[in-house]
Parts: sequence; C-alpha cells; structure tokens
Amino acid sequence: MQETILIIYLVVAIALVGIILIQQGKGAEMGASFGAGGANTVFGAGGSGNALTKATTILAILFFAIALSISYLNSTPTKVVDAVFDEAPAVEKTDIESALPETSGVETGLEAELPPTDTSAEKVVKEAVETADKAATEVSKAEEVKQAASADETEEKKKQGDEQ
Repeated sequence: MQETILIIYLVVAIALVGIILIQQGKGAEMGASFGAGGANTVFGAGGSGNALTKATTILAILFFAIALSISYLNSTPTKVVDAVFDEAPAVEKTDIESALPETSGVETGLEAELPPTDTSAEKVVKEAVETADKAATEVSKAEEVKQAASADETEEKKKQGDEQ
C-alpha cells in the first residue's frame, strides 16, 4: 500500500516539475501577444497558459494531498501492530529465568575474563579523587627531592669556594 502511494507521489512530483519547466515565463507573454513564437506552441498563442496552469494546479494539489496522506500513514500505528501489543502476554523476569537452562557453578568465557564493574557515579568520583591525591603526593615528593638536591649543590659550591 505505502509503496504504491510512494510511486504515485514520485510520478506526480516528476510530472509537476516537467509541467513547470514547460511553461513560459511572464516576460514571454508580451512577445506572444504580437504573434511572435505563437506558431511554435502546441496549444497556439493564447491557449497554452490555461491548460498548463490548470494542470500545474491539479498536480500541485495532488502533490500536497499525497504528502499529507503519507505523513498521516507514517504517524499512526497500524491496527495489526496495536492488536499484537494489546494481546501479547506480559513477560516477567522470573518467567525468563525459569526458561533458561541451569548454569549453577559454570561461568561463561566473558564473565570469567571480565572483572566486575561498578559504574556508579560515586565510585568514579572517588577513584578520580584518589588518583588526584596520589598525583599531588608524588608532586610534593618530587619537589622535596628537588629542594634537597639544590641544597646539596649549594653546599658543594660553598665547599669548593672555601677550598679555593
């Protein structure tokens, strides 16, 4: 059903574009009124505007009507889908667990390889704070070592200056 409507919609759209491209612009009417180009038109000098204008209007109305119907069909669920969901029995977690085979004491490969994960926000924040504390401790230790090294260098320079 929807495929047929989409094919009709495509044909109407292509026909609408073709009819619009066939029409002459408003500036061409002045020359056509004096007989210029009137022999080259299919409908004659005066009749081309009315037939093409009517065809354009009809195709435009069809184009918008089909577009609205496609939108309506896609926005409302079908009766079959509603009936299936209304009549479907509710499945409980215990029903699923009872249907599964018994696997007591047996771990699958994934469960055995992966460590248990806790993705709670509190744990993530705690780990971030602990990491920041460790980094701050390492930085302070590095500063102490640097100060001790600079103190040793100044003492060595003093000793070298005293010896000279």
